Amino acid sequence: MEQTQARSNIYALLSRVLMQEADPELIDIINQDENILEMMPNYKAWETRSTLQSSELIEQQLNPDFVNISLLHLIPYETFYTREDQMIETGGANPVTDMYSAYDFMVDFEAARVVSADHIGVELEFMHHLCEAQLNAMNDNDGEAVKEMMDVERTFLDKHLVRWAPLYLLNMKHEARTPLYYDAADMALEFMLSDFQYLSETAAV
Repeated sequence: MEQTQARSNIYALLSRVLMQEADPELIDIINQDENILEMMPNYKAWETRSTLQSSELIEQQLNPDFVNISLLHLIPYETFYTREDQMIETGGANPVTDMYSAYDFMVDFEAARVVSADHIGVELEFMHHLCEAQLNAMNDNDGEAVKEMMDVERTFLDKHLVRWAPLYLLNMKHEARTPLYYDAADMALEFMLSDFQYLSETAAV
């Protein structure tokens, strides 16, 4: 159960970092958690984060970088990478919609400030949602439901995130101007691929 909780927490953190601009609460969470800092070594060693107040760090460094990697130079939407015309599918034909609906996941577009359900932050949030459902099944000692949720997690990674997110994350590492977003891209890439391997190996047992 601890491993599933850790997986859920990491998906939640990555979703938050990649979906919206940083705020003081997020920075405090990262700065005060040694486990997170260990997974973000360049950010941990970044002198600027200890010389500026959180509000200054966010305004002067982090938010301009977020705009750069999310709006100006890169497009963090699955359909941009998977459609031949590179158009973002914003309607019901979006490939993630059916899975979201099947597992009671609703996208709050106003809160998330995304234009489509296949934003990388939303897809990572869905993985967090699935992990939480798996934890509930574990608490209920429902082995069949646990297996079902792990199968769904593996399927979603296979059919969606693993197919396109690595390219976006590699581009994000190249474009990132701050250690936070460089490390977030590196962490997301490594974790997502290792989690897919873990779920695939578990399913094969």
